[in-house]
This record gives sequence, structure tokens and C-alpha cells, in this order.
Amino acid sequence: MHVLLAGIVGSTAYGLAHAGSDIDRLGLFAAPTVEFHGLQRPAESHVTTAPDRTLHEAAKWCRLALNGNPTASELAWLPEDMYEVRTPLGEELIGIRRSFLGAHAVRRSYLGYASQQFRKLTTRDAGDPAARARAAKHARHLVRLVEQGLALHETGEVVVRLADPERVRALGERYAERPEEAAGLLASAEERFDRPGVLPEAPDEAPAEAWLRRVRAVHLDPAA
Repeated sequence: MHVLLAGIVGSTAYGLAHAGSDIDRLGLFAAPTVEFHGLQRPAESHVTTAPDRTLHEAAKWCRLALNGNPTASELAWLPEDMYEVRTPLGEELIGIRRSFLGAHAVRRSYLGYASQQFRKLTTRDAGDPAARARAAKHARHLVRLVEQGLALHETGEVVVRLADPERVRALGERYAERPEEAAGLLASAEERFDRPGVLPEAPDEAPAEAWLRRVRAVHLDPAA
């Protein structure tokens, strides 16, 4: 397995980490090209705990990013100090990151994931202290997803590190106590997504296809 690009994601990258936060790592790798020639396909993802690390095979990562997956996409937009592996092919991927963006997929993904967090907020057991802590986390994710999605829709940039993490924490606590107030945030976000943005309607798959073919050519020899 050849890791092409990897870094620290999640709360540490967002600026929301606290003393007890886990450090989450995400990366993409190239399986030896010869492994695609037989009956069995190589594993598309490797996930470990302690350390918490997810690695996606290059083709799977491309599919996730082209579909607007927020978690996968942010790997190509991390702050410089969050990267731990940056190979030449990884640098090439960062160079074509805007081609993965499409307005329809961005709206569907970011609003969809934010709505999932809202549902978790509104269905929690209000009498369970542990559920209250989880609710605050869900609310922070909701706020982050809305803000990142709107920034992407309106500027064409994936902003991983939050400009004001303390405000996001405060909103998380507020929405954990009064989940119904988060409905207004989602409604406002939908209105802004309805306005014209800067992204093309669909991503441009050609750069991803060309990049992936270079990856396969470079890793054709399993001993390389």
C-alpha cells in the first residue's frame, strides 16, 4: 500500500479540539495496479482505531469527492500544518481539487449531513446526561457543516479550519439545550443554497480520470 496523501482531520483540523479529543487521521493510498487484474478486487478502505485512521484507495476517494462527501473532500483542502504525507501524486491531486466540486452534490451532501445531525438532536433522551454531551457534539457538527457548505457554495473554497471555533461551540451548547432553534439555521441555509452560487452544476470528472490513470501507471509494478 502506497499512501499518497494523508493528514489530521476532524476536530483538530476544524479548531474544535479540546484536551480529551481524539486525533482523527484520513488519507488515500494506491493499491498495486496488478491487484485489479484478478478475480478479487483490493480492499477499498482500511480503518483502524488507536490510532483512529481511515485510508481510502485512490479510486474510492475520487468517487467520494466527486459525490461531494464532506469528510473525504476536506483531505484535499487541509491547512498546511495538518498534512502528514504529501507525495508528488498527492500534490497533483491538491492541484485539481476544484474539479471535484459540483453545486448539486455540495448542496445535497452538506445539507443532508447537517439534517442528520438535526434529527439526532431532536430525538435524544433529554434526561440522559451522556445524551446531552452527544447532543452538543451533533449541534457543533450541524453548525460546521452548514457554514462549510455555504462557504463552498458562495466562494468555491472548502474552509476546513473554522474562523471562530468558540462561536461554534457556543451555538452547539445553545442548540443542545433548545434543538428547535437549529431549525431556523437549516431553513436559512436552504434559502442561501437556493441562490446562485459560484460552483458548476456538476463536477468535471476528466482531471480525476487522468490523475487516476497516472496513479495506476506509476504503481503498475508491485515491487515499485
